[in-house]
Amino acid sequence: MTNFVLIPGMCHGGWCFEELTGELRTHGHVVHPLTLTGLSERSHLLHGGVNLDTHIQDVTGVLEAENIHHAVLVGHSYGGMVITGAADRAPERVDSLVYVDAMVPSHGDSCWTLVTDQERRWYADVVDSGYAVRPLPFFDPRATPHPLASLFQPIRLTGSPAHIRRRDYVYAAQWDGPSPFAPVYQRLRDDPAWTAHALAGGHNLMRDAPQDLLKILLDVAAAVDHRPVFGPHERRP
Repeated sequence: MTNFVLIPGMCHGGWCFEELTGELRTHGHVVHPLTLTGLSERSHLLHGGVNLDTHIQDVTGVLEAENIHHAVLVGHSYGGMVITGAADRAPERVDSLVYVDAMVPSHGDSCWTLVTDQERRWYADVVDSGYAVRPLPFFDPRATPHPLASLFQPIRLTGSPAHIRRRDYVYAAQWDGPSPFAPVYQRLRDDPAWTAHALAGGHNLMRDAPQDLLKILLDVAAAVDHRPVFGPHERRP
């Protein structure tokens, strides 16, 4: 049994993982599909201070409250920013990271610095309050405005990713036009520290290639290190 924590991309909620959540649970895994602060059913919590740190705390708070260890964090698109930060803040609770057509930031990066000019023009389309970016017209009808501050705040990383046993990158190979994630995939597929995959589907791989994505996650789960976690004063065998 593996604990999966699933983090959606911009404007989406945990509902975008509905099919994947059911499949993973059928295979005996514990799955936490999260909706981040200020979005979807939590949109009433939106205010100007909701930023990347808020969303990272959403994840680390669940890890602590549910006493989760050996977690597999799965981040789609913007969710790559969040899982990177959460793994840095709670290294003792995270085993593996899976980036699903997602951003892979380094210290000091923000969504704004990582995206293309086309996406920056999208970020400028804010709601009347100025607190959030409007969903794109073709998004799921359940999509809600995304907190603007989370896209501009640089990520702060304090440690080394060496504690992460496995890092997977899942690339969507069938964008309608050039993929902004192609340079990331091309870089990581040649990096021995990563396992890279290319799937036949658009950006929303949870919808376009759910069974192929499921196979990757089950493979990650099969390799999770479930050795006991000891506190600082406990004796190891």
